Amino acid sequence: MAAIKRGLGKGLDIMIPEKISQPEINEENVSRETFLPIRDLEPNKSQPRQGFDEEALKELAASIKQYGVIQPIIVRKVDNRYEIIAGERRWRAARMAGLKEVPVIIKEYNPQEVMEIALIENIQREDLNPIEEAFAYQKLIQEYNLRQEELAERVAKSRTAITNALRLLKLDERVRNMVMENKLSGGHARALLSIENADAQYEAACKIVEKGLSVRDTEKLVKQLLKNNTPKKTAVEDDNSFIYRNLEERLKNIIGTKVTINRKQKGRGKIEIEYYSDDDLERIMELFNVLSWKA
Repeated sequence: MAAIKRGLGKGLDIMIPEKISQPEINEENVSRETFLPIRDLEPNKSQPRQGFDEEALKELAASIKQYGVIQPIIVRKVDNRYEIIAGERRWRAARMAGLKEVPVIIKEYNPQEVMEIALIENIQREDLNPIEEAFAYQKLIQEYNLRQEELAERVAKSRTAITNALRLLKLDERVRNMVMENKLSGGHARALLSIENADAQYEAACKIVEKGLSVRDTEKLVKQLLKNNTPKKTAVEDDNSFIYRNLEERLKNIIGTKVTINRKQKGRGKIEIEYYSDDDLERIMELFNVLSWKA
């Protein structure tokens, strides 16, 4: 069951926004295409992609053996070596094909820019599964103190997309591994987030894989599991309960996160709003400020 992914449709020439202050670069030295010994290149330590399909690499190697590496690999010089910024898959396939040297374009980028380009190239080529993508976002946020809004702008994603991606890291580790192994798609994973118990979540994931359930069927399964685990109605939970569930759904759509209304006796109760990071909390507070101002 392959994961569902979408590319950005943007070229590498616009991956880094113009507002980034670029170092002074001698274009003659660092922007021209040249050839380097393949042994002088090394993988990017910030590569968000954690696995390469062996069969796909063999197919690419066969093509390279016949036609060569058509698109140069982008690298930067680090000491006496060249770190691959974009094109690690081509480099691996070229080694497999027995090439001694490969075409490269040498650029100067700082570590943050390297991480961003590696991430965006993989998203653009649909090479990352949802968990790899989420970990890459998390790493950029933590290492460079970025807000979700800033990161969204840098990688040409909506802030909601970043928030939803990061939520996948709350999945049970066993379920995350199933997504990493492409046994579950991002849609399946998002549906499973509603199951808070780790063991129950994993059991549901196994059932999805075993039965080959679609995302829609998974949503139905999760809804049924949650319904079965819901305590039976008490006297307090009268026929008006559906009104509160409807209110929860409306608030969820407005705020963009899970909202729970807990009713008590005598018309009392509390509203719980979930958030998944400091940035997410700040986003919710900003939304309240806007709503307060409109009022």
